[in-house]
Amino acid sequence: MLFTQTVPSKTLTCTSLSGRNPNSNRLISISMATGRATTAVPSPPQRRRTMSALEARISLVAALASQASSVSQRLLFELATETAKYVFPKKFEARTLEEALMSVPDLETVKFKVLSRRDQYEIREVEPYFLAETTMPGKTGFDFNGASQSFNVLAEYLFGKNTTKEKMEMTTPVFTRKAQSDGVKMEMTTPVITKRLEDQDKWQMSFVIPSKYGANSPLPKDPSVRITEVPRKTVAAVAFSGFVTDDEVKRQESKLREALKKDGQFQVKEGTSVEVAQYNPPFTLPFQRRNEISLEVESKEQ
Repeated sequence: MLFTQTVPSKTLTCTSLSGRNPNSNRLISISMATGRATTAVPSPPQRRRTMSALEARISLVAALASQASSVSQRLLFELATETAKYVFPKKFEARTLEEALMSVPDLETVKFKVLSRRDQYEIREVEPYFLAETTMPGKTGFDFNGASQSFNVLAEYLFGKNTTKEKMEMTTPVFTRKAQSDGVKMEMTTPVITKRLEDQDKWQMSFVIPSKYGANSPLPKDPSVRITEVPRKTVAAVAFSGFVTDDEVKRQESKLREALKKDGQFQVKEGTSVEVAQYNPPFTLPFQRRNEISLEVESKEQ
């Protein structure tokens, strides 16, 4: 609402004035040229428009879609990175055509130095490492059910079923071997190792723990999983392709032991059990699979 009030122009000496009526919120403006005073009533404050339920839902869906897109891109990148480790495998130095066709995933593995090569095997010095191991059910190390059960138990530990909920990277190989009697340290490397208990007719499977953890490896929540440190050792190792079976392990072990009897420098360490290393996932073609058996050896001069 607007009103005007006229005052004599000769009493005013300024061009214009403005101010507020002390008794109201109305703004008073006085024009000295015209001698008129005007009062302007401010319009009421505008209310912010309330978002409808439909608009709120659309906004929420858009935010979730944006977040999901970001997470999906990250997961796809991680999946591509992991897949590349299997699609573009690494090669060992090959001594035969059979070994030349073998491939292993580009994952962390046990470190070793080749001391010498023979016609049928090579002598390696293996660096210390830590492993997670479990005793396998049954009396063989390579039946599908027992191997799958043990593999899953170890994988759960590696992927977060531990006291710190740490998700560790997969390593290679998986070791399987006959477990030694009490008091003898078990030695396992990057593959999955299966080893048979000599006096209990049991086998053990183990995963190599990523080297960055070392002595600070997370403790397992599953009491059937044990953490073991493997000291530096010297082994004789031979590689073979195909699927691992109990009969094939026996054949390869017998062949290696016979060959080591003729070695002029090294001999099988007393009480040593055969250790089997498997480097590849199940979907790998038989002729591309790299398996190894090894026996711990010592110098004949000792």
